[in-house]
Amino acid sequence: MKSLAVLGNELYSGKASIPFVPRRRLWYCVAGTAIVLSVLLVGLVGLNPGIDFKGGSEVTVTGVANPTEGPANDVLKEQGLSDGASVTTMGSSSVRVQTAELDKTHLETLSAELGRAYGVDGSDVSATTIGPTWSSDVTAKALRGLVIFFLLVGALIWAYFRTWKMAVAALAALVHDIIMTVGIYALSGFEVTPATIIGVLTILGYSLYDTVVVFDKIRENTANYESQTRSTYAELANLAVNQTFIRSVNTSVVGVLPVASLLFVGAFILGAGTLRDIALTLFIGMIAGTLSSIFLATPMLVDLRSREKGVREQARRVAEARQGRLEEAGDDKEARAAVLAAPAAAPSTPGHHLGQGAQPRRRRRRS
Repeated sequence: MKSLAVLGNELYSGKASIPFVPRRRLWYCVAGTAIVLSVLLVGLVGLNPGIDFKGGSEVTVTGVANPTEGPANDVLKEQGLSDGASVTTMGSSSVRVQTAELDKTHLETLSAELGRAYGVDGSDVSATTIGPTWSSDVTAKALRGLVIFFLLVGALIWAYFRTWKMAVAALAALVHDIIMTVGIYALSGFEVTPATIIGVLTILGYSLYDTVVVFDKIRENTANYESQTRSTYAELANLAVNQTFIRSVNTSVVGVLPVASLLFVGAFILGAGTLRDIALTLFIGMIAGTLSSIFLATPMLVDLRSREKGVREQARRVAEARQGRLEEAGDDKEARAAVLAAPAAAPSTPGHHLGQGAQPRRRRRRS
């Protein structure tokens, strides 16, 4: 089995190639199916908005010796507040109760009853109320921030690469990442909190970074593609994805592992809602972002560019040149095999592992 270093060198040099662009219709079908399933999850299961988005009252009891949900549920039943209420244990000594919005008197009564139920002092019970005005303001700001992010990203990518087609491909990949993240988040049943929105914006930046790295390599490979007849634009773009593939995988693994640790600690050990919410969003989004930058962004860019007259004309010249090389080989089987075995695209300076040769040499001291 090949090591990652050997595989990376072969992918970079064109000796080996993964057909990301040639099989783009397959990736489109897979991504489309995943998007449809995510939308169905949101529609059927639905998101679970936190108190910051729907408003309500919240009571937190700390210093609990045995934090179980039973005593809180009994209090809610006695108070007639069971409908729409939720009880959550937080860590090893806290319980959180959320209900519909209560007035000051009912909230104080609920806090006192919860304190007695868990046998703690009044100082260990905190209560707060978030009204509908605050929750609607948070929702509006979250949506506004997302729209502004997309507008700025589109403008910056267009300014950097000088083509709107790269901006469209990158934004389409970001939309895929958002839908996938929201769908799986709905399946998890976790509350949507401000930490969730922060996580979404963070993973969009991560996905964008990965996509820009690939696009930058495409721009480098296709700088003067019209002047040669060895490789088409699509083949050079596929080479760029192969050249950055190992880097993308390594970056994703290095980023996902600590996030997975945060998710495990936040969800199962500490019970910290904020840590759990942001970690789950990052975990889903980082994986989706890596996949979209590899399997969606570049194939979509190639589809957009393939409609250009210059790209189609250059592809025609490449096909004619390859046919000419086969005709020159004639009936010579070895020559024809060499022509057919030649990589469709390869860098002008093939990459290789330098190993010991890359190390600095120490100068000898003069005696």
